Amino acid sequence: MRKEWRVEPRAAEAAALAQAVGVSPLVANMLVQRGVRTAEEAQAFLHPETQPFHDALLLPDMAKAVARIAAAIQGGERIVIYGDYDVDGITATTLMLRNLHALGAQADYYIPDRSEGYGFNEKALKELAADYDLLVSVDCGIASVELVDAVKDKMDFVITDHHLPGETLPPAVAVVNPHRADSGYPCADLCGCGVAFKLCQALWREMRGQDYAGELELVALGTVADVVPLQGENRKIVSMGLKALRQTELPGLQALLQVCKLEGADQPLHSSDIGFRLGPRLNSAGRMRSARLGVELLMSETLEEALPLAEQLNELNAKRQEVEQDICAQAEAQLATEDVDALSAIVVAGEDWHPGVIGIVGSRLVEQYYKPVIVCSIRKDGTCKGSCRSIEGLHMYEALRACKDDLLQFGGHAQAAGLSLQADKLDDLRRDFCAYAKEHLKPEDYVPRVRIEAELAPEDITEALIGEVAMLEPFGEGNPQPAFGVRQIQGWGARAIGKGGEHLRFNVGPQSGRIAVLFWRHSELVSTVNNEALDIVYEPQINEWNGQRSIQLMAQSVEPAQSERIFPTREILAGIYRLLSQLQHQTGAIGYTTGELATMHSQRYGHISTYTLELGLRIFLELGLLQPGQEGKGWFLPPATKRMNLMDSPTYHRHFAANDD
Repeated sequence: MRKEWRVEPRAAEAAALAQAVGVSPLVANMLVQRGVRTAEEAQAFLHPETQPFHDALLLPDMAKAVARIAAAIQGGERIVIYGDYDVDGITATTLMLRNLHALGAQADYYIPDRSEGYGFNEKALKELAADYDLLVSVDCGIASVELVDAVKDKMDFVITDHHLPGETLPPAVAVVNPHRADSGYPCADLCGCGVAFKLCQALWREMRGQDYAGELELVALGTVADVVPLQGENRKIVSMGLKALRQTELPGLQALLQVCKLEGADQPLHSSDIGFRLGPRLNSAGRMRSARLGVELLMSETLEEALPLAEQLNELNAKRQEVEQDICAQAEAQLATEDVDALSAIVVAGEDWHPGVIGIVGSRLVEQYYKPVIVCSIRKDGTCKGSCRSIEGLHMYEALRACKDDLLQFGGHAQAAGLSLQADKLDDLRRDFCAYAKEHLKPEDYVPRVRIEAELAPEDITEALIGEVAMLEPFGEGNPQPAFGVRQIQGWGARAIGKGGEHLRFNVGPQSGRIAVLFWRHSELVSTVNNEALDIVYEPQINEWNGQRSIQLMAQSVEPAQSERIFPTREILAGIYRLLSQLQHQTGAIGYTTGELATMHSQRYGHISTYTLELGLRIFLELGLLQPGQEGKGWFLPPATKRMNLMDSPTYHRHFAANDD
């Protein structure tokens, strides 16, 4: 898939900022690209821990929420925290529970299983209303207007949430949400745990006259895992929270760090450690079993109590990865029967696909095809649970709102959402969602954009430059890890690595000064890297191994260079077909990867890139000249029964139609 590099050098602005702040022009340019213009803004960005927390009472209804919860604590009322089953919900529930207990409350918690769906559900609310006087929601509740209205006479509600509110707010005592239309809170992008943290700050100030900034490690976990922008107050939370996480006294987090092999006190933690190691394991509780396991871990009082729970999460995460791979394979098999290039959006569904994994599968499909995706699990009761992932040009929540007549329920954000519907409405949803995408997306929206700081040859990377890049931490949404690009570079020594051989490692540069490149989950590119010129987007980092330090590059994308992006002519297609025919005659089947086929073609008939080879295979598949092998492994050439017209291939036809225009 071609990716468009977005480079935004602003030399004049960067030079002025560099002089005012005392940083290099490179760092200054990175700051300018992130919206930083003045020396004061730069200091706040580079040193977020020095900035004050915003006044929690600036959030709408915060004073009402504090008053009602304080009255419940002082009156000995029974309080239940209603959370969500992802990392944000688990950490928010834990944070709220720990603080209410510390303030003397009789408090318990409830987190629904994924089978119950996101947010409030009628059965749970009715049961809770019989046992509790006050419900405090975290990371959910903003859309449950009718459900709250049905039980508000039996139990009071304080709603804290960060999801987008609808036109009508729930009839609660207080609705604390930074996205409310009447909110003037300076940081609208708090996660659910962040909103709960602000409530805790306000409660401690009201009830004990104390400034509260404790357990920021929990808030940092929720903030990074929920992929909210790391700007403003969120930067302070994550910057301080990562330091607190390294020194945490919470046994549950100590155990989680241990099973993730992050327990060493000599190395700082980064937001990527949350995003790729801690977060997925904590998330696996709600995905694979029950989110209560995550809360139990974080509420553990001793390391001995916590370690078995952390090990369970580790095992659940490994199981999640297996299930994810299986569903991805099934989804890919469905799409193999489609002309995916012609689709404006993708909707796939399967019976009993694990509802805790379909969101990750959606993200994988977006990464693969760069189209809006809905992945649905068809349940035995005739309903579907769906998870949605979008691309930059399409607001997923608005798209679902346009399809609301097909749905039972939906909610979410611009880039991710969830839904439920009757299984017999799947075709209607596919039609309407694809129609919405076709109307609102332009052809250029389907080209993924990769932001790079500059085009920089790997040999120009130094440890000093990597140190400068680190000044912008913590990285995450809204402040991505700085990446650089290099064009028309030759890789060599490519090989598959990892326990299952799923990752790719290769070298760039001369033998004497070689630099290693790692590309996760793309070992299929081994032959491609060794055969052709590449365009690479990478993040530079220091690798420490056996006391030795070296520079290595973490690839974001590895693509054929522009010189390799040749559409197959009739002559090229004839050469590809000749190669396939010879291989089938020799071995009875064509059991090679596309990279291996491109290498063979280059050795026998002249250079051809994997890009060109794959287009040729797609054209043959569309014409019926080539068919997948058994269980999707390899290919074979069926006997030719008639003369083929290349223009009958949608891929071939689209290319020449576009060139004619």
